[in-house]
Amino acid sequence: MLNFTVLKKPTMDLLKGSKFYSIFTGTCPVCHKGEMYVERNPYNFSKALKMHERCSHCNTKFKIEPSFFYGAMYVSYAVGVAIAVATFIIAYFFIGLDRNYTFLAIIGILILMLPLILRVSRNIWINFFMKYDKTKAEA
Repeated sequence: MLNFTVLKKPTMDLLKGSKFYSIFTGTCPVCHKGEMYVERNPYNFSKALKMHERCSHCNTKFKIEPSFFYGAMYVSYAVGVAIAVATFIIAYFFIGLDRNYTFLAIIGILILMLPLILRVSRNIWINFFMKYDKTKAEA
């Protein structure tokens, strides 16, 4: 779950009803109200990937089938590569680090962002299969 506490609530409300809202806030992809994760802080490593079975608001089942989130590994790979490429471009071209330090920067950033990458990947994966339902959000 990526929680943008820097962004004000009205900014995130503009995204409500889109898949981006659920992906960035870690809320239910169907109603955008219930929390998917037991712990909001992804850096609480013991509970980083613990999810509720169902949405507290619309009762949507998050784990559609056993091993459902194994597909999120593919998304995680793509997100990790995108972050690594962005880190390379910033470190090598903008900051001017040599190749060795750029490589160390990529490794450091990926290690620091691992809990966020895992949660965002799960959020993206579940949003492939579920869509926002305004009637369930208003119920």
